[in-house]
Amino acid sequence: MFDNATLKLKVDPLILGALDEDITSEDVTTNSVMPKKQLGEVDLICKQDGVLCGIQVFQRVFTLIDENTEFEFYAEDGKDIKKGELIGKIRGDIRVLLSGERTALNYLQRMCGVATYTRNVAKLLEGSRTTLLDTRKTTPNNRIFEKYAVRVGGGSNHRYNLSDGVLLKDNHIGAAGSVTAAIKAAKAYAPFVRKIEVEVENMDMVREAVEAGAHIIMLDNMTHDEIKEAMDYIAGRAEVEVSGNVTKENIAALTDLGVDYISSGALTHSSPILDLSLKNLHAI
Repeated sequence: MFDNATLKLKVDPLILGALDEDITSEDVTTNSVMPKKQLGEVDLICKQDGVLCGIQVFQRVFTLIDENTEFEFYAEDGKDIKKGELIGKIRGDIRVLLSGERTALNYLQRMCGVATYTRNVAKLLEGSRTTLLDTRKTTPNNRIFEKYAVRVGGGSNHRYNLSDGVLLKDNHIGAAGSVTAAIKAAKAYAPFVRKIEVEVENMDMVREAVEAGAHIIMLDNMTHDEIKEAMDYIAGRAEVEVSGNVTKENIAALTDLGVDYISSGALTHSSPILDLSLKNLHAI
Protein backbone atom coordinates (compact mmCIF):
# COMPACT_ATOMS: atom_id res chain seq x y z
CA MET A 1 0.00 0.00 0.00
CA PHE A 2 1.21 3.52 -0.80
CA ASP A 3 1.65 5.91 2.12
CA ASN A 4 0.06 9.37 2.04
CA ALA A 5 3.24 11.15 0.97
CA THR A 6 3.78 8.76 -1.95
CA LEU A 7 0.15 9.09 -2.97
CA LYS A 8 0.22 12.87 -3.06
CA LEU A 9 3.69 13.35 -4.53
CA LYS A 10 4.05 10.40 -6.93
CA VAL A 11 0.72 8.70 -7.55
CA ASP A 12 -1.82 11.51 -7.73
CA PRO A 13 -0.09 13.42 -10.58
CA LEU A 14 -0.02 10.25 -12.68
CA ILE A 15 -3.68 9.50 -12.06
CA LEU A 16 -4.64 13.09 -12.80
CA GLY A 17 -2.70 12.87 -16.05
CA ALA A 18 -4.56 9.69 -16.98
CA LEU A 19 -7.89 11.33 -16.20
CA ASP A 20 -6.93 14.37 -18.26
CA GLU A 21 -6.04 12.06 -21.14
CA ASP A 22 -9.56 10.58 -20.98
CA ILE A 23 -11.48 13.81 -20.30
CA THR A 24 -9.97 16.73 -22.20
CA SER A 25 -12.93 19.07 -21.63
CA GLU A 26 -15.95 17.07 -20.47
CA ASP A 27 -17.48 13.60 -20.48
CA VAL A 28 -20.04 14.46 -23.14
CA THR A 29 -21.78 11.06 -22.98
CA THR A 30 -22.31 11.14 -19.22
CA ASN A 31 -23.35 14.77 -19.21
CA SER A 32 -25.92 13.97 -21.91
CA VAL A 33 -27.71 11.28 -19.90
CA MET A 34 -27.03 12.61 -16.39
CA PRO A 35 -27.18 16.42 -16.38
CA LYS A 36 -27.60 16.67 -12.60
CA LYS A 37 -26.09 14.98 -9.57
CA GLN A 38 -27.68 11.64 -8.68
CA LEU A 39 -26.34 9.22 -6.09
CA GLY A 40 -25.75 5.73 -7.37
CA GLU A 41 -24.01 2.44 -6.70
CA VAL A 42 -22.08 0.03 -8.91
CA ASP A 43 -20.53 -3.41 -8.38
CA LEU A 44 -16.88 -4.30 -8.99
CA ILE A 45 -16.88 -7.85 -10.35
CA CYS A 46 -14.03 -10.23 -11.16
CA LYS A 47 -14.39 -11.93 -14.55
CA GLN A 48 -11.45 -14.36 -14.35
CA ASP A 49 -9.33 -15.99 -11.66
CA GLY A 50 -6.29 -14.06 -10.49
CA VAL A 51 -4.62 -11.98 -7.79
CA LEU A 52 -6.19 -8.73 -6.62
CA CYS A 53 -3.88 -5.72 -6.77
CA GLY A 54 -4.44 -1.97 -7.03
CA ILE A 55 -7.52 -1.35 -4.91
CA GLN A 56 -5.99 1.80 -3.44
CA VAL A 57 -5.20 3.21 -6.90
CA PHE A 58 -8.65 2.25 -8.20
CA GLN A 59 -10.21 4.07 -5.27
CA ARG A 60 -7.99 7.11 -5.72
CA VAL A 61 -9.23 7.69 -9.28
CA PHE A 62 -12.74 8.35 -8.03
CA THR A 63 -11.79 10.32 -4.91
CA LEU A 64 -9.63 12.68 -6.96
CA ILE A 65 -12.76 13.51 -8.96
CA ASP A 66 -15.01 13.60 -5.89
CA GLU A 67 -13.69 13.03 -2.39
CA ASN A 68 -17.18 12.08 -1.22
CA THR A 69 -17.17 8.83 -3.21
CA GLU A 70 -17.61 5.83 -0.88
CA PHE A 71 -16.26 2.29 -1.17
CA GLU A 72 -16.98 -1.10 0.33
CA PHE A 73 -14.46 -3.79 -0.57
CA TYR A 74 -14.69 -7.49 0.26
CA ALA A 75 -11.08 -8.39 -0.64
CA GLU A 76 -7.67 -6.78 -0.33
CA ASP A 77 -4.49 -6.66 -2.38
CA GLY A 78 -2.74 -10.01 -2.57
CA LYS A 79 -5.90 -12.08 -2.24
CA ASP A 80 -6.72 -14.74 -4.80
CA ILE A 81 -9.97 -13.81 -6.50
CA LYS A 82 -12.28 -15.96 -8.59
CA LYS A 83 -14.38 -15.47 -11.71
CA GLY A 84 -17.79 -14.08 -10.78
CA GLU A 85 -16.66 -12.85 -7.36
CA LEU A 86 -18.04 -9.52 -6.09
CA ILE A 87 -14.96 -7.52 -5.10
CA GLY A 88 -16.73 -4.43 -3.83
CA LYS A 89 -19.29 -1.69 -4.26
CA ILE A 90 -18.72 1.97 -5.14
CA ARG A 91 -21.23 4.65 -4.18
CA GLY A 92 -21.36 8.28 -5.20
CA ASP A 93 -22.42 10.75 -7.84
CA ILE A 94 -23.31 8.66 -10.90
CA ARG A 95 -21.50 11.19 -13.09
CA VAL A 96 -18.29 10.49 -11.16
CA LEU A 97 -18.76 6.72 -11.35
CA LEU A 98 -19.24 6.88 -15.11
CA SER A 99 -16.44 9.32 -15.84
CA GLY A 100 -13.87 7.55 -13.67
CA GLU A 101 -14.79 4.00 -14.64
CA ARG A 102 -12.38 3.38 -17.50
CA THR A 103 -9.32 4.97 -15.91
CA ALA A 104 -9.92 3.18 -12.60
CA LEU A 105 -10.36 -0.18 -14.32
CA ASN A 106 -7.32 0.36 -16.54
CA TYR A 107 -5.12 0.71 -13.47
CA LEU A 108 -6.75 -2.13 -11.57
CA GLN A 109 -6.77 -4.61 -14.46
CA ARG A 110 -3.14 -3.88 -15.30
CA MET A 111 -1.94 -4.18 -11.71
CA CYS A 112 -3.96 -7.37 -11.13
CA GLY A 113 -2.48 -8.81 -14.32
CA VAL A 114 1.11 -8.13 -13.24
CA ALA A 115 0.46 -9.53 -9.75
CA THR A 116 -1.21 -12.63 -11.19
CA TYR A 117 1.58 -13.38 -13.67
CA THR A 118 4.21 -12.78 -10.99
CA ARG A 119 2.42 -15.11 -8.57
CA ASN A 120 2.42 -17.86 -11.19
CA VAL A 121 6.14 -17.41 -11.87
CA ALA A 122 7.07 -17.13 -8.19
CA LYS A 123 5.36 -20.46 -7.47
CA LEU A 124 7.81 -22.12 -9.85
CA LEU A 125 10.71 -20.96 -7.64
CA GLU A 126 9.22 -22.19 -4.36
CA GLY A 127 11.68 -24.33 -2.43
CA SER A 128 14.72 -22.79 -4.14
CA ARG A 129 17.09 -20.16 -2.74
CA THR A 130 16.53 -17.88 -5.73
CA THR A 131 14.82 -14.49 -5.49
CA LEU A 132 12.57 -13.46 -8.39
CA LEU A 133 13.21 -9.90 -9.63
CA ASP A 134 11.53 -7.54 -12.05
CA THR A 135 13.34 -5.14 -14.42
CA ARG A 136 12.97 -1.59 -15.75
CA LYS A 137 10.97 -2.91 -18.72
CA THR A 138 7.83 -1.20 -17.49
CA THR A 139 5.10 0.85 -19.14
CA PRO A 140 6.19 4.52 -19.25
CA ASN A 141 4.68 6.49 -16.34
CA ASN A 142 3.35 3.27 -14.79
CA ARG A 143 6.50 1.92 -13.13
CA ILE A 144 5.37 2.77 -9.60
CA PHE A 145 2.18 0.75 -10.12
CA GLU A 146 3.76 -2.21 -11.92
CA LYS A 147 6.64 -2.63 -9.48
CA TYR A 148 4.19 -2.51 -6.58
CA ALA A 149 2.16 -5.21 -8.33
CA VAL A 150 5.26 -7.40 -8.64
CA ARG A 151 5.71 -7.26 -4.85
CA VAL A 152 2.05 -8.08 -4.27
CA GLY A 153 2.44 -11.09 -6.58
CA GLY A 154 5.37 -12.44 -4.57
CA GLY A 155 8.31 -11.07 -6.55
CA SER A 156 10.94 -8.51 -5.55
CA ASN A 157 12.06 -5.30 -7.16
CA HIS A 158 15.36 -4.81 -8.95
CA ARG A 159 16.54 -1.18 -8.95
CA TYR A 160 13.65 1.24 -9.38
CA ASN A 161 15.45 3.53 -11.79
CA LEU A 162 18.86 4.64 -13.03
CA SER A 163 19.58 6.51 -9.81
CA ASP A 164 19.19 3.41 -7.65
CA GLY A 165 22.37 1.53 -8.45
CA VAL A 166 25.13 0.74 -10.90
CA LEU A 167 24.33 -1.86 -13.57
CA LEU A 168 27.00 -2.03 -16.24
CA LYS A 169 25.42 -3.48 -19.37
CA ASP A 170 26.97 -4.30 -22.73
CA ASN A 171 26.87 -0.76 -24.06
CA HIS A 172 28.35 0.69 -20.86
CA ILE A 173 31.18 -1.84 -21.16
CA GLY A 174 31.60 -0.90 -24.81
CA ALA A 175 31.74 2.78 -23.89
CA ALA A 176 34.34 2.16 -21.17
CA GLY A 177 36.40 -0.20 -23.31
CA SER A 178 36.30 -3.33 -21.17
CA VAL A 179 34.64 -4.98 -18.17
CA THR A 180 37.60 -4.07 -15.99
CA ALA A 181 37.62 -0.44 -17.09
CA ALA A 182 33.86 -0.10 -16.56
CA ILE A 183 34.02 -1.55 -13.03
CA LYS A 184 37.04 0.59 -12.14
CA ALA A 185 35.27 3.74 -13.35
CA ALA A 186 32.09 2.83 -11.45
CA LYS A 187 34.03 2.25 -8.23
CA ALA A 188 35.71 5.62 -8.60
CA TYR A 189 32.50 7.52 -9.34
CA ALA A 190 29.59 5.85 -7.54
CA PRO A 191 29.01 6.33 -3.79
CA PHE A 192 30.71 3.58 -1.81
CA VAL A 193 27.33 2.39 -0.50
CA ARG A 194 26.25 1.38 -4.02
CA LYS A 195 26.74 -2.18 -5.16
CA ILE A 196 28.21 -2.58 -8.63
CA GLU A 197 26.56 -5.09 -10.93
CA VAL A 198 27.93 -6.05 -14.34
CA GLU A 199 26.23 -7.91 -17.19
CA VAL A 200 28.35 -10.63 -18.81
CA GLU A 201 27.76 -12.92 -21.77
CA ASN A 202 30.61 -15.45 -21.67
CA MET A 203 33.22 -17.00 -19.39
CA ASP A 204 35.95 -14.53 -20.34
CA MET A 205 33.72 -11.70 -19.12
CA VAL A 206 32.84 -13.69 -15.98
CA ARG A 207 36.51 -14.06 -15.08
CA GLU A 208 37.19 -10.41 -15.74
CA ALA A 209 34.20 -9.31 -13.63
CA VAL A 210 35.31 -11.45 -10.68
CA GLU A 211 38.89 -10.23 -10.82
CA ALA A 212 37.75 -6.60 -11.07
CA GLY A 213 35.65 -6.97 -7.93
CA ALA A 214 32.04 -6.77 -9.15
CA HIS A 215 29.54 -7.23 -6.33
CA ILE A 216 26.87 -8.81 -8.53
CA ILE A 217 27.43 -10.62 -11.83
CA MET A 218 24.49 -10.89 -14.20
CA LEU A 219 24.70 -13.88 -16.51
CA ASP A 220 22.82 -12.73 -19.57
CA ASN A 221 21.32 -15.17 -22.08
CA MET A 222 23.70 -17.98 -21.12
CA THR A 223 22.86 -21.67 -21.45
CA HIS A 224 22.23 -23.93 -18.46
CA ASP A 225 25.69 -25.47 -18.78
CA GLU A 226 27.34 -22.05 -19.15
CA ILE A 227 25.57 -20.79 -16.04
CA LYS A 228 26.75 -23.82 -14.08
CA GLU A 229 30.33 -23.28 -15.25
CA ALA A 230 30.13 -19.61 -14.27
CA MET A 231 28.68 -20.48 -10.84
CA ASP A 232 31.55 -22.90 -10.22
CA TYR A 233 34.09 -20.25 -11.14
CA ILE A 234 32.49 -17.41 -9.17
CA ALA A 235 32.26 -19.69 -6.12
CA GLY A 236 30.62 -17.14 -3.84
CA ARG A 237 32.97 -14.26 -4.68
CA ALA A 238 30.01 -12.29 -6.05
CA GLU A 239 26.25 -12.61 -6.02
CA VAL A 240 24.82 -14.08 -9.22
CA GLU A 241 21.81 -12.96 -11.22
CA VAL A 242 20.49 -14.78 -14.28
CA SER A 243 18.61 -12.80 -16.91
CA GLY A 244 17.59 -12.90 -20.54
CA ASN A 245 14.19 -13.89 -21.94
CA VAL A 246 13.08 -15.56 -18.71
CA THR A 247 9.37 -16.40 -18.68
CA LYS A 248 7.04 -18.69 -16.75
CA GLU A 249 7.52 -21.25 -19.54
CA ASN A 250 11.26 -21.67 -18.98
CA ILE A 251 12.12 -20.44 -15.47
CA ALA A 252 11.65 -23.85 -13.82
CA ALA A 253 14.68 -25.16 -15.73
CA LEU A 254 16.88 -22.70 -13.81
CA THR A 255 15.88 -23.63 -10.27
CA ASP A 256 18.55 -26.30 -9.79
CA LEU A 257 21.42 -23.87 -10.35
CA GLY A 258 21.29 -22.16 -6.98
CA VAL A 259 21.69 -18.64 -8.32
CA ASP A 260 20.89 -15.73 -6.03
CA TYR A 261 18.52 -13.92 -8.38
CA ILE A 262 16.56 -14.45 -11.57
CA SER A 263 15.24 -11.31 -13.24
CA SER A 264 12.39 -11.35 -15.73
CA GLY A 265 11.20 -8.43 -17.80
CA ALA A 266 8.16 -10.53 -18.68
CA LEU A 267 6.68 -9.84 -15.25
CA THR A 268 5.81 -6.35 -16.42
CA HIS A 269 6.10 -6.27 -20.20
CA SER A 270 4.25 -9.49 -21.01
CA SER A 271 1.66 -10.00 -18.29
CA PRO A 272 -1.90 -9.86 -19.63
CA ILE A 273 -4.50 -7.80 -17.83
CA LEU A 274 -6.95 -9.47 -15.47
CA ASP A 275 -10.52 -8.95 -16.63
CA LEU A 276 -12.65 -7.00 -14.14
CA SER A 277 -15.77 -4.96 -14.68
CA LEU A 278 -18.06 -2.37 -13.12
CA LYS A 279 -21.61 -3.65 -13.48
CA ASN A 280 -25.17 -3.12 -12.25
CA LEU A 281 -25.02 0.67 -11.93
CA HIS A 282 -28.23 1.99 -10.41
CA ALA A 283 -29.54 5.06 -8.63
CA ILE A 284 -29.96 4.99 -4.85
